[in-house]
Amino acid sequence: MFLKRLVVGVLETNCYLISCKITKKAAVIDPGGEDEVDLILDLLQKNNFDLKYVINTHGHIDHIAGNNLLKAKTEALLLIHSLDADMLVDANKNFSSSMGKEICSPPADKLLEEGDEISLGRLYLTVIHTPGHTPGGISLVLNNIVFTGDTLFSGGIGRTDLPGGSYQDLIKSIKGKLLLLSDDKIIYPGHGPDSTIGEERRTNPYIKN
Repeated sequence: MFLKRLVVGVLETNCYLISCKITKKAAVIDPGGEDEVDLILDLLQKNNFDLKYVINTHGHIDHIAGNNLLKAKTEALLLIHSLDADMLVDANKNFSSSMGKEICSPPADKLLEEGDEISLGRLYLTVIHTPGHTPGGISLVLNNIVFTGDTLFSGGIGRTDLPGGSYQDLIKSIKGKLLLLSDDKIIYPGHGPDSTIGEERRTNPYIKN
C-alpha cells in the first residue's frame, strides 16, 4: 500500500493519497486545499496511479476545496455521506462563504452509508458513519488504519459548535464505534498528528471514562 499525507489549506487539513501498489488504483481523502491539487496530480503522475475516488470525510470547506480541480483533471468519482451531500454545493453550508470566498464542489457521484466498502484494487476501505462534527461525518477503516476525519484527533475531538454539530452524537460515535476498534489501530485524523485507538482510549481527556 502507498500512503502519503499532505497538509493542505489555511487550516492545515490532512489530505491523504492512498493506492494499491499492485493495481495502481488510488483515492484521495479530503483534498482541502485548492493550491495543493497540483502536488496531488504530480504524485499521481509520478507513480502512474489511477485515481478512482475523491472521498470527503465530511462537507466542510477545508476538506472539500480541492474537489473541483481534481474532478476537472481526472475521471475520479466523488464520494461523501448522504447527510453531508448538500454541503458540497452550498457555500453557506460548507462555510466557505463565512471565510470570505464562496466555493462549491461538484455534486457527489455516489453517496456513502454505514458499512459501505470502497474497493481500490486489492485494498478495501470500510465506511463507519461517525456523526457529531457534522451529520454525515465518516471514518474509513483500511487494514490497521482508520481515517477519522474531524471526529477524533490525537488528544482531542472535533468541534461541535457549528450548525449541524452535536457533542452528544460525537461522543457516541467515538465511544460506540471508534473505540470498538483494536488498540493498535493507527488513527490518521483530519488535522494534527497520528495516534492510535489505544493511546486515545488511555489519554484523550474528552473520552476517558
